[in-house]
Amino acid sequence: MELKKAMAAFSASALFLSSGCVRSETAEKKDEMRDSTTAELVEEMGVGINLGNTFESCGGWISGDDVSSYETAWGSPVITEEMIKGYADSGFGVLRVPVAWSNMMDQDTYQIDQRYIDRVKEVVGWALDDGMCVIMNIHWDGGWWEGFPTVKDRCMDRYVTIWEQLCRNFGEFGDKLMFESLNEEGGWESLWNRYSDGETDGKRQSYELLNEINQTFVDTVRSSDGNNQKRHLLIAGYNTDVDLTCDPLFEMPDDPAGRCAVSVHYYTPSNFCLLAEDADWGKAKPAWGSPRDYTELEKYMDMLKENFVDKGVPVIIGEFGAVATADKTDEQVRKYNVAVVSAARERGMCPVLWDITGVFYDRDTCQFMDQEMLRQFMEAK
Repeated sequence: MELKKAMAAFSASALFLSSGCVRSETAEKKDEMRDSTTAELVEEMGVGINLGNTFESCGGWISGDDVSSYETAWGSPVITEEMIKGYADSGFGVLRVPVAWSNMMDQDTYQIDQRYIDRVKEVVGWALDDGMCVIMNIHWDGGWWEGFPTVKDRCMDRYVTIWEQLCRNFGEFGDKLMFESLNEEGGWESLWNRYSDGETDGKRQSYELLNEINQTFVDTVRSSDGNNQKRHLLIAGYNTDVDLTCDPLFEMPDDPAGRCAVSVHYYTPSNFCLLAEDADWGKAKPAWGSPRDYTELEKYMDMLKENFVDKGVPVIIGEFGAVATADKTDEQVRKYNVAVVSAARERGMCPVLWDITGVFYDRDTCQFMDQEMLRQFMEAK
């Protein structure tokens, strides 16, 4: 969540014929479940982009009893079909849709307001109609994840109840819709602090808790109806951190369908990606691209390939990115982002750019703003 706050601070219609409404060929295939492997789906995704600061917007200060109050709370306009088509026309193969499902939820029964589900479903449907893949998750969602170490039963009940509802409502969509178990919250400093605790029993407990949540996610989806028994699933790594996810304590869940990929995020070096000025935790880095910088990038990408891709587990980098600020030029940002995309694609991984309104994609003109960056993204193999 801190990464999102830092990033945020920078800040085809259906065919109508004379005989009536006819679904497009793409829409006809929206519910198709193909025999392709998860690795083949990840390859098909190519390069992706996030619909950030939109449906995951949350906060007690948000007023209103309608979906648009949340959809626009963090600066996004109301999403339109034209905006989604613009992502597809730009060449992005997957749209990641982060969602805070607790926004319009009965806090006793954990039942989500159907209006919220239907609105997300509408946007997901637009992307699928345009031929894109979609990744849909439970995002930070107000921070209730922090309670897992102390009130696990209550949190697990909430978690399962959410996914049971999502499985019912999205179960008819085909294999191009992927469910993601959670965001970055899988790791609890109340149990283990990586910077101060070392190898402790708390570390083992924290990893075991995440592994249990991910296994519960798979079990819940596979026991539901529709296309969910064969749906491709994205398993969140430990805090989605590369080092921590490659730790032997992290385990991929057992999946009878054998259709799981792992998710990590990449904002390294953080003082380049996230800082516009010096902070108490680091000195802002205005430039990127030295031999040492490239060596660091290659190290982490190789780590993912060796620990997962080479062992048959596809990797999706669900978020990455640096943005231009007063201390960073467009050229520096482009160099970094293209390097991450190229390094990921060379190793068979799908990188998904973290984007919010007006940073990389203009939701008013429905176009990617840096066309040279986009060209290099799409040429990466």
